[in-house]
Amino acid sequence: QVQLVESGGGVVQAGGSLRLSCATSGRTLSSYTMGWFRQAPGKEREYVAAVSRTGGSTYYADSVKDRFTIARDNAKNTVYLQMGSLKPEDTAVYNCAAQWGSDYLRSFTIDLWGQGTQVTVSS
Repeated sequence: QVQLVESGGGVVQAGGSLRLSCATSGRTLSSYTMGWFRQAPGKEREYVAAVSRTGGSTYYADSVKDRFTIARDNAKNTVYLQMGSLKPEDTAVYNCAAQWGSDYLRSFTIDLWGQGTQVTVSS
């Protein structure tokens, strides 16, 4: 069954921006660390970004640092990934994930998982 639902993917030109959203209903996300992963064809899954339960701490992979921003709105039960200065190498399926009850962001144990949304960056 679907646990998290991502939206906002699409096709964008290099240098452009996209905002991905991850949401659920019937479940409270405030008890979870939230993160984003991505996987491109032929490559391993990459841990992209994460935000702590209250939004006070963040983690970013070196490949996206200073270009992507993760944020959450617990009142809306939603987490966002704002992606700017997009490059063709950012092309991948992006998945939202949740880790229960931890604010340790340097690793991530997936407890909930979304279906994924495709991001394609053209040049």
